[in-house]
Amino acid sequence: MKIQQLHDWDLSPKDAIALQKKLAARLVSANPLDLNRIRRVAGVDVSVKHGLACACVVVLSFPELENIETVCLQGATTYPYIPGLLAFREGPALVDAFRKLRSEPDVFIFDGMGQMHPRRMGIAAHLGLWLGRPTIGCGKRHYIGEYQQPGNAKGSSAVVTYKGEQAGLVLRTRPNVKPIYVSVGHLADIESAVQLLLACTPKFRLPLPIRMAHRAASEACAPG
Repeated sequence: MKIQQLHDWDLSPKDAIALQKKLAARLVSANPLDLNRIRRVAGVDVSVKHGLACACVVVLSFPELENIETVCLQGATTYPYIPGLLAFREGPALVDAFRKLRSEPDVFIFDGMGQMHPRRMGIAAHLGLWLGRPTIGCGKRHYIGEYQQPGNAKGSSAVVTYKGEQAGLVLRTRPNVKPIYVSVGHLADIESAVQLLLACTPKFRLPLPIRMAHRAASEACAPG
């Protein structure tokens, strides 16, 4: 898969923040996804342990959700953990994994944030610009913004606001289970992103693509 290289990753935190602010102007977040035309959905996750980044991309058919391809790559990570700059820590390994894909996913779902980020540049948004494909951020934990708890039924949601603007949604994917945090990355809109995530979540709390990517990344980083 061809990836557009937009910049170097080895930037100081100050320069990385400045770059995020510049790149945010290029994001497209009002592009509805046509679920009837989506054939492949990719789940994306990275496990970092002992200085090693294990990046995994799992491609599933849609709507069947059958595994088409799994790519996992390991690489040393030297960028420190700094909140808000996750893409600079995990991005290099992910780009290498994307380049190994034989299939062409229509949408990428990241285990992480999209535009629900202080500078609208969570990892799903940032890597969406490199991919030039629709991306969605799906976080397991609250990061920024304020919201009311959504209803208990599957599909219930509540708006997350940050500095007076909508940053994303809190989405209930199963009754009596903690919600997930959804935000557009690039080339998508929040309504169709939610529809796709719910279609990819037939049983568990997390959408199956990132659930499978998380498992693959954890196994790839396991000792031995």
